[in-house]
Amino acid sequence: MNGADRLASHYYTVTWDQLHRDAKALAWRLMGLGPWRGIVAVTRGGLIPAAIVARELDCRLVESVSVALYEEEALGEPVVVKPPPAAGDGTDFLVVDDLVDTGTTARVVRGLLPRAHYACIYAKPAGRDAIDTYITEVSQDTWILFPWDTEPQFVAPLAKREK
Repeated sequence: MNGADRLASHYYTVTWDQLHRDAKALAWRLMGLGPWRGIVAVTRGGLIPAAIVARELDCRLVESVSVALYEEEALGEPVVVKPPPAAGDGTDFLVVDDLVDTGTTARVVRGLLPRAHYACIYAKPAGRDAIDTYITEVSQDTWILFPWDTEPQFVAPLAKREK
């Protein structure tokens, strides 16, 4: 049993199409809050949403910050693997991530960029207060399966699985 199995009682599968729609909805929500001088993607999960948001907001400066929090899907101590370059205190910068879970990563990044606006596509209740903008809330016991973590495969019909 891995960490995901121990933590989650529900799974929410996100397709590439849905991720694109949700990231575009996030950009729409953020449009009136800018203009943004740049975007800081939280790696790894925030890279693709940040690219979509950057395109929709016509923002060319995209940086990244890397905070390692999971080891083999088990929660660990947060470690800043790569700090964000060229973002100063975060003024006029938008930080984009795929998900806020407990808020630990968001709080670490906020410590590095205290004046940035922090936005996620998906938010869980325990971390919601650590961010400024999000699109979809999911329950704390939901494990989101992102398209980069999954691949389509054949699944037998229910009637054949029960035999």
